[in-house]
Amino acid sequence: MADFSEIIDQGQLKEHMQNALLADKISHAYIISGEVGSGKEFVARIFAKALQCENREERDGYTEACNTCPSCVKALSDSHPDIITITHEKPGSIGVDDIRQKLRDDVVIKPYESKHKVYIIPEGEKMTPAAQNALLKTLEEPPSYIVIIILTSNINAFLQTIISRCIVLPMKPAQDDSIKKYLMEECQVVDYKAMLCASFARGNVGKALELASNERFENLKDSTIELISKLERLEIHDIMDRLHTLLAPLEEDAKTAKKGIDSKNFEDFMDILVFLFRDMLVYKATENPDHLIFTDKLSYIRSVTVNISYEKLNEIIKTMDQARNRINSNVNIDLVLELMLIAIKGYIYDKSNRR
Repeated sequence: MADFSEIIDQGQLKEHMQNALLADKISHAYIISGEVGSGKEFVARIFAKALQCENREERDGYTEACNTCPSCVKALSDSHPDIITITHEKPGSIGVDDIRQKLRDDVVIKPYESKHKVYIIPEGEKMTPAAQNALLKTLEEPPSYIVIIILTSNINAFLQTIISRCIVLPMKPAQDDSIKKYLMEECQVVDYKAMLCASFARGNVGKALELASNERFENLKDSTIELISKLERLEIHDIMDRLHTLLAPLEEDAKTAKKGIDSKNFEDFMDILVFLFRDMLVYKATENPDHLIFTDKLSYIRSVTVNISYEKLNEIIKTMDQARNRINSNVNIDLVLELMLIAIKGYIYDKSNRR
């Protein structure tokens, strides 16, 4: 039963919603903005449930829904008649008919059983200009009982007239320690893996949860570090063959792959490399494993840092940044990765680079 107390960090957002509930001063429209996976819909549904609750109560320092009244029971089962999610038939856009039929024409009907009628619009950035203009007519003259909650990963996609009529609540990156604590206490993830997932998620709780439960990521991490550890003994064609096996897409993702490389696997692969060489820099400076992300790879990290200079580690990180930028600029991905791995091999294993 999701409550405000379960929202990780997001102090300002929770404070605003709590004040609105306590003062009973609810805006007719909100925009919750944040990355995909940051928990926007999770927050919106907690707020909607609390708005409709018949017997709110103080719990764990928050004004929370009771979770037991008829309204809460319906909200928890996604069957509340006055909490409406705007869906759309076309996966890539929310059209004017979606907004007209499911929102603009519906708001004239008063709530069935609650004080408010809440409309949640996921992926709001997909609204076409015509759909936004249709929504604008409702925002300009909203019935007193409606609350529209627009969720978006790109607030710049909205007309300024939409933004000016909404309260914008940004989802900020959660702290790594907060995510780690949540994964350990609520998901029973072991400490080193919780720290790894939190670090890779970069404040995105949804991504951290996905990584924690994703065996693919764990295999990718181990295989990536194994590939780097074997660069010295491999010819470039062997390296690229292994890399393509490592980054191959699942069958259902094959159509969106670039040169047989899955974009999500590629991003995770590059992140793993960045964190691996960041760990090497940290360990070379401190010789303290407590600050490492890949604590389970300490032996390998120690063996590399003994023989490589700070300058060469920094050069490796710069090389990876350049490779990522070139691929984002549509340079041939195979060529860029090949040159990057040759450079890494040279920096780590060329005896003239050792210090």
